[in-house]
Amino acid sequence: MDTSSVLDAVRQHLGPDTIQQISNTLGTDPATTSNAVSAALPMLLGGLSHNASHPEGAAALDQALDAHDGSILDNLGSILGGGGAGGGIGGAILSHIFGAKRGPVEEGVGKASGLDPQQVARLLMMLAPIVMGVLGRMKQRGNVSASQLPDVLQKSTHEAQQTAPGGFDPGSIFGGAAGNIAKSVLGGILGTK
Repeated sequence: MDTSSVLDAVRQHLGPDTIQQISNTLGTDPATTSNAVSAALPMLLGGLSHNASHPEGAAALDQALDAHDGSILDNLGSILGGGGAGGGIGGAILSHIFGAKRGPVEEGVGKASGLDPQQVARLLMMLAPIVMGVLGRMKQRGNVSASQLPDVLQKSTHEAQQTAPGGFDPGSIFGGAAGNIAKSVLGGILGTK
């Protein structure tokens, strides 16, 4: 896996069976789920890219990836099932990727995908650990370093935007000041306050 394949690696874990499992959890059909995933991935990658665009955020994300070694990718059922097992970790990741922008992100994904707010929130909570797991596995295998994170994530965000419904643009949400998002990435993803 090279540093340019974050999106490809995420998509490898989102095959037909996984999409069906997500669909079952959300109560949607696979086509709707696939469309929603295409809207959600640019936002997740865009949020991470925004955080990593600042040295402090890139360093915090790099450290957080030590806790996300990719092992979750070997047991996706634990975060995709209807029991909400992924809600805790997924919710924590989302809060610290998006901070106060979580509401606008969920609203944007909902508008682009047609999912209701609860479905969008659950989808993002399922996808966030997958994205972090992919990045963590890339770091563990020596394929991405803290200094590479900004470029890798920016490239992956752009790539994800190309397949997003309606040209969905993370820049419309993340274009402003960083605020405290980058500062909270490490503590939140590691489960500390």
